[in-house]
Amino acid sequence: MNIRTILVEKAIAAMTAAGLPEDTNPAVTQSTRPQFGDYQINGAMGAAKKMKSNPRELAKKIIDNLDVSDIAEKTEIAGPGFINIHLKPEFLAKSVEAANRDAKLAVNEHANPQTVVVDYSSPNLAKEMHVGHLRSTIIGDAIVRALEFRGDKVIRQNHMGDWGTQFGMLIAHLEDQISQGVDLESVALADLETFYRDAKKRFDDEEGFADKARDYVVKLQGGDAHCEKLWKLFIATSVKHSEEVYKRLNVTLTQADIMAESAYNSELNDIISLLKDKNIAVESQGAQVVFLDQLANKDGEPSAFIVQKSGGGFLYATTDLAACDYRSNKLGAERILIFVDARQSLHFNQVELTARKAGLLRDETSYEFCPFGTMMGAKLRVK
Repeated sequence: MNIRTILVEKAIAAMTAAGLPEDTNPAVTQSTRPQFGDYQINGAMGAAKKMKSNPRELAKKIIDNLDVSDIAEKTEIAGPGFINIHLKPEFLAKSVEAANRDAKLAVNEHANPQTVVVDYSSPNLAKEMHVGHLRSTIIGDAIVRALEFRGDKVIRQNHMGDWGTQFGMLIAHLEDQISQGVDLESVALADLETFYRDAKKRFDDEEGFADKARDYVVKLQGGDAHCEKLWKLFIATSVKHSEEVYKRLNVTLTQADIMAESAYNSELNDIISLLKDKNIAVESQGAQVVFLDQLANKDGEPSAFIVQKSGGGFLYATTDLAACDYRSNKLGAERILIFVDARQSLHFNQVELTARKAGLLRDETSYEFCPFGTMMGAKLRVK
């Protein structure tokens, strides 16, 4: 039992003995300044207002019935009716010693443990991890450890970016590298950032390369064996780099926690069909769009959430909706926590509203976007 719980019980007993109503809130809080002691009982003021009595006189009655001699060296009334509690140093020392002997450090587990999915880190596998990924990775890993420590069942989800148009460009460049006899592991992908930059330069400048890259995207999405083999080769090397970073940082993510964008490919057509069947998504300029009145701008125009491009391609929106379905309906999550920078706030608002309309998120599942600030200035790689 923690100190606050002990004081709450003692405060309730004292208030009852002093004749206060049984439903009186003792309002026990930690003190904000040393001169106010270690804890404060603030319920006298609220009770006095209801009882139309003097709060300091009521606080005095509470103190007269407050049995804290075993844990406190001094109690006092301050201001309009605050009760300051100064704890005994020897009591605190014994509490610390007891906590140190306890496997859980005297931290109480949740009375009702929950299944919590935590989406964090999620690097783009087309490039090397950089310092910007550290915030999601470290914050997320700290949270999952804390949740597990409190007794929740935590399911880590590393929603790695391993799909999309950029991979057609990389596959085309990788194919040429291999055909020239370049060793994949030691040269071609030894520096993912340089590899990506070289491929992008060819895409922008080299005649015919962009068309080849776009063709490879279509083939990859269509299940072409050759493109898929090269894609898997690239992904495996990129994942290995991420795992080396996790190991150096003592991050608990493993390969088993990877649920990348590509994992939802088979579900995306069904997601679009569901949205269309429920009249949630409508065609607009050839694309499938969800118009959200809840996020309308100042002119009353609804927020447009594109879930399928005019050419039939899918987006992050589609993948995130599929992830909602998997996490809520298949994993049975009661909470979903997503650690991404604040610039994605609108996107995840749109995802949640659409997912709830479509039944991809159960009412019992909370969807919690946990934003953090952005890293400004020159990009630094994690080496």
